[in-house]
Amino acid sequence: MMGDRDNKESKESKENNIEGIVEFNEWQVIDLRVAQIKKVEDISGADKLYKLTLDVGEEIGERVICAGIKQYYSKEELEDKKIVVFVNLKPRLMRGIESQGMLLAAVSEDHSEVVLVCPEKSIKNGCKIS
Repeated sequence: MMGDRDNKESKESKENNIEGIVEFNEWQVIDLRVAQIKKVEDISGADKLYKLTLDVGEEIGERVICAGIKQYYSKEELEDKKIVVFVNLKPRLMRGIESQGMLLAAVSEDHSEVVLVCPEKSIKNGCKIS
């Protein structure tokens, strides 16, 4: 009986074009937080990347991330903006800078549009997204 349900769920997922179903306990490991962009810098030799310095609240503090959003946002649009950040992503070296997380954004299929995921109302830096 259980196998039938698993097969049905798998079939439904494929029919709905959903890839890589995540178990609830896996989702609980992901730490998403509200962060405020404090500084936006160009990265030498990088056409698409900004270096963003973020305030992720008292518990986590300051973080630096690299984000490929230069063609979609100006520095002025980003400064002081509140965003959602994946804070427990393994750090990655990008253009010689350790990126300590990843911002969340909605991306159109052809990548012509990228829109940052942002809190709808004002909320304290560091608040968890659940």
